[in-house]
Amino acid sequence: MFGYGALVTDMEGSPGELRGFRRCWGVAMDNSQTIPGYKYYVDENGARPDVYVAYLDIQPDPAATVNGACIPVEPDELRALDDRERSYTRMEVTDAIDPPLGRVWTYTGSPDGRRRLSVGRERGRAVITREYIDRVVAGFRALGEDEYNAFRASSDVDGLPLRDLVRIDL
Repeated sequence: MFGYGALVTDMEGSPGELRGFRRCWGVAMDNSQTIPGYKYYVDENGARPDVYVAYLDIQPDPAATVNGACIPVEPDELRALDDRERSYTRMEVTDAIDPPLGRVWTYTGSPDGRRRLSVGRERGRAVITREYIDRVVAGFRALGEDEYNAFRASSDVDGLPLRDLVRIDL
């Protein structure tokens, strides 16, 4: 599995690069919806804000390369990741990975996940949780300063407001 966002922090892997893509804010969840077994966010007062919480995605860009982590996974772990990454579609990227490792998958924004972010942007309610971006940055910093600098260089991650929200897992 090639992780380019939270998976870099959440799972152990080795640095790698995905050619032909650029990292961006590309998907969102609708925080007003309750999905059993998923999550939602509350603010410092315990209220559930009517926002769309954005997550990292990748978009094709023939001139770009995204750094991340190549994470070994077993078939049962892959199924669990498919459930976790519900705003994404798993895509094979074997031929675009450096160094070559065998069969490699990554997640790209699903049409519904991307539509939710588009709606959130149009309504002025798309946000990034501070905890999420801090966790991603910490993951890349843990890989070393060069990997963190490559993360910044291969990302379009500005433009949405940060919110201090607390994640509630269902």
